[in-house]
Amino acid sequence: MTPDWEVRRDLIDGVVVREVRNVVTHNGITTELFRRDWGIADYEIPQMIHVALRGDAVSAWHMHEKKTDHIFVVGGHIKVVLYDDRDDSRTRGQLDVFNLSPARPQLLVVPPSVWHGVQNLSNEVSAFVNYFDLEYDYEDPDDWRLPPDTTEIPYRF
Repeated sequence: MTPDWEVRRDLIDGVVVREVRNVVTHNGITTELFRRDWGIADYEIPQMIHVALRGDAVSAWHMHEKKTDHIFVVGGHIKVVLYDDRDDSRTRGQLDVFNLSPARPQLLVVPPSVWHGVQNLSNEVSAFVNYFDLEYDYEDPDDWRLPPDTTEIPYRF
């Protein structure tokens, strides 16, 4: 970790993790989820979703060929696993595992064409916000899936 809260870790090419500070106030905690001046995205954010994941649930595997995911956990404890299967990537074949929770806020940026799976590590509901650089296209979804136990990705939840 650098003094600017940048994670020192050899991540999958295009993946960004931004450590975020909680601001403790007299009546609670305020957490910035995203700021343009962080330099993480040089595009507008046209869509944002909130996901409530049931206790102990696994949602895997997902991939978008065009969209970038920006994942921020707002409740509970979630594991996010990334797998780089991009032919032209210098990190092809690499797995990255992140344990995310509000106790240590982080913004995880998942670039296009990187497979990702999410596991709720709690037996209660965990929740995250995910915003994208492209809107979901109902006519032509940029949403590719594999089952959690696929043999194409060397990881088991």
